[in-house]
Amino acid sequence: MQTSTFAVVRLNMSDIEKQSSPPEEPEQSADPVITEASIESTGENPPEKHRSVARSAGIVSIAVMFSRLLGLVRETIFAKYFGAGFLYDAFLVGFRIPNILRDLFAEGALSAAFVKVFTDYQLKKNEIEAWRLASLIFNGLAVVLSIITIAGIFLAPYIVPLLAWGFPPEKAALAVTLTQIMFPFILLVALAAVAMGVLNTKGRFGIPASASTAFNIFSIIFGLGFAFYLSGGVWESSSDKNLIPSVPAQWAIIGMACGTLIGGAAQLLIQIPSLLNVGFRFSPTISFTDEGVKRVMRLMGPAIIGTSAIQVKVLVDTFVVSGIEGGNSWLSYAFRLMQFPIGVFGVAIGTAAIPTLSRLASENDFDKFRSTLSGALKLVFLLTIPSACGLIVLGEPIVSLLYERGEFNAFDTNMTAWALAAYSVGLAGYAAIKILSPSFYALDDAKTPMYVSVVSIALHFVMSFGMMNLLSTVGVTAERPDGFGHVGVALATSSVALANFLALAFLMRRRIGGLNGRELLASLFKVLLASAAMSVVCYLSYHFLTAYFAEKYFLIRLLEAFVPIGLGGICFIVVAKILKIEELERAYRVLAKKLGL
Repeated sequence: MQTSTFAVVRLNMSDIEKQSSPPEEPEQSADPVITEASIESTGENPPEKHRSVARSAGIVSIAVMFSRLLGLVRETIFAKYFGAGFLYDAFLVGFRIPNILRDLFAEGALSAAFVKVFTDYQLKKNEIEAWRLASLIFNGLAVVLSIITIAGIFLAPYIVPLLAWGFPPEKAALAVTLTQIMFPFILLVALAAVAMGVLNTKGRFGIPASASTAFNIFSIIFGLGFAFYLSGGVWESSSDKNLIPSVPAQWAIIGMACGTLIGGAAQLLIQIPSLLNVGFRFSPTISFTDEGVKRVMRLMGPAIIGTSAIQVKVLVDTFVVSGIEGGNSWLSYAFRLMQFPIGVFGVAIGTAAIPTLSRLASENDFDKFRSTLSGALKLVFLLTIPSACGLIVLGEPIVSLLYERGEFNAFDTNMTAWALAAYSVGLAGYAAIKILSPSFYALDDAKTPMYVSVVSIALHFVMSFGMMNLLSTVGVTAERPDGFGHVGVALATSSVALANFLALAFLMRRRIGGLNGRELLASLFKVLLASAAMSVVCYLSYHFLTAYFAEKYFLIRLLEAFVPIGLGGICFIVVAKILKIEELERAYRVLAKKLGL
């Protein structure tokens, strides 16, 4: 039986991992998940290597959950103090370019390319050469990104107005200032990404996964501190989205930008002690002709394009909805909520997958590579499809509970909930891409994701404009002059993400000779049935509560969100038990045995 990192349900990771069968057994399971046979094994512990990998997925998942929760707290603060309109729209556009560069370097091309080459150096060369490579990458990135940062600051007055074509002059000018303040963010988090890659390959997952938590904590504390200091302690609030905010209010949002930059520094600094602890030592050398550096650069070139699809689509979305007052804010708040399950499930599994898949590919063990990847996708579907259904059905009470206070009113809740439903359509696709793209990079194939992304970007550009114009004619009122145009943009993004996933899955199937397709489709069908039953329970219970409670106090909103979530979750587990969904069945059997049931 084969031990799998990915088939372990997050909440039960530490218990299940101890029951895994030793990987040396000759018989290979078609599905790399925890089985009853492994529970009834002789009790021998698996090798430390595999136990640490299993444990890492749980650690990453928990750390990412805390990070996402703090990210929601940060968004709630923005909603309360700045609402959805002039100030937050300007902040989002100001953060868009450095954030997109962050996604490309810190969470995409750099991580995948560096981890692959660094892992090869450790397996095929020696530690000294691996540490030398890490130091060269650190220094090269610092030089290149410093140049990009300086250029970005000087070019912001020319680039940002193109992105914010629909903004009035005052709003565009504020967006330019915010961009210039936050541009160094990319330098800080790219270096943090290298540190994360090093620590992950050394089996250290907790601190790197907690780095984004440090970002949220420091950006919240220092952001609010600077906001109150620079504004003089108070700024006015207005529900009129067309009103130009006062100077103190604009200084307040500038303070939040300063806090964001400090948060980026914290994301790097929190990892330095662990980096030194695993053996890294800084060396003031730089070389762009070193063979290892060139390998990383060769992988990064296509990988930047391959992992840029979602980031470019977000950039397109920003451009398309700039003419809709509040559109960027509604999409951002919705995207943040949709990113929560992606972060907890997709990113966590993907983070643990990169070193594992790179090792299996380096060892030419494609049987385990195939079965592990298939098991990962099954687990992603199990966790993200019910999450997507829940966000679609219960989007309004969730958005209301989290954001509806201060500057963020009931109209903003409704518009954000519609965008959330549209984004959630593609949630499973988003999460699965987090698994499939690193799988190609582990096979030294960065070109395939690149080709798929280029096509998907072109498709998205056309669909985004088309669906925005189409839905802009739907639901038009005096309060909603652009109809549901922003929802069309979100729906286009989701549709293209699903197409991207299907293309990658098809090409990976051809690349490695299969993905255990029948088992994958059977599992998917059962998860869809259980999610449909869950959705019905959530819908009926929510509408019963809204009809019963006329007042909308905080406690009532809490009940309207969490009671349907709880009932829906119970329904999903019951139906999944009836349908005998394998992953939940195995987790249940392990827990039952542990509890003596």
